[in-house]
Amino acid sequence: MKPGMLIDITKCIGCMACTRACKEANDLPLPVDPVRTWKTWKVVEQHDGFFVPTACMHCDDPDCVSVCPVGAMEKTKLGPVIWHGDICIGCRYCVQSCPFEVPKYQWDSPTPAVGKCIMCYDRLKEGEQPACAQVCPTEATKFGDHDALVEEAKQRIKDNPDAYVHYIYGLKEAGGTSILYLSSVPFEKLGFKVKGMDHKFPELTFKVQKEVPKIFSTAFVFMYGLWWVINRREELEGKTPEEIKQLEKEIYGLTDEDEED
Repeated sequence: MKPGMLIDITKCIGCMACTRACKEANDLPLPVDPVRTWKTWKVVEQHDGFFVPTACMHCDDPDCVSVCPVGAMEKTKLGPVIWHGDICIGCRYCVQSCPFEVPKYQWDSPTPAVGKCIMCYDRLKEGEQPACAQVCPTEATKFGDHDALVEEAKQRIKDNPDAYVHYIYGLKEAGGTSILYLSSVPFEKLGFKVKGMDHKFPELTFKVQKEVPKIFSTAFVFMYGLWWVINRREELEGKTPEEIKQLEKEIYGLTDEDEED
């Protein structure tokens, strides 16, 4: 089973039970921030009178994992994308690369954390569902098998065609995500990124990363040339023309006969 969550925005009443449950389940410090931070992973945003629960989308092919140079971000076999603080070097590549702007960095600590929803990974391993889905009083957030949730979302649209936009957000975005959304209004009106989201972002990352060796090679040649020129100038400084001529003969292995030729 590939775990997933279906979030039906038409059912969310903004009670914030999910945000509090997230804090408790993941031992995150209070208070609940109004926006996502390193210590507030789940928030309920308000757009045009609608309540929108947001957290990590848990991409099928996450860009945060592809850019991490030490493997601190991991796409687990179970599905959730998690962060390993014991090996993180704080480069913040994951923060910059995420198309959904999910990972948040702790700026006020000498040993900073990167905070993001992990879909209650420890609970999933024990056969439990994420805390946010368990406490939702209206089933606005429903946990289950991803493919089954896709079919349920399609059926809800079919049964109530006037109640929903005929699109499931998360099916194609960033190459597909574990989190799916239904809405009664266009997603862009609710703060969702829509344009340029219909591809796997690691594919773009790879195009940049494969050029890195060339960039470093060019930079190395340039820096070596610069070092040689500077040292050459220092070496020749204060020497007479005769001494410079003799030094050049030694460097290039020239003899008096070569000079005559």
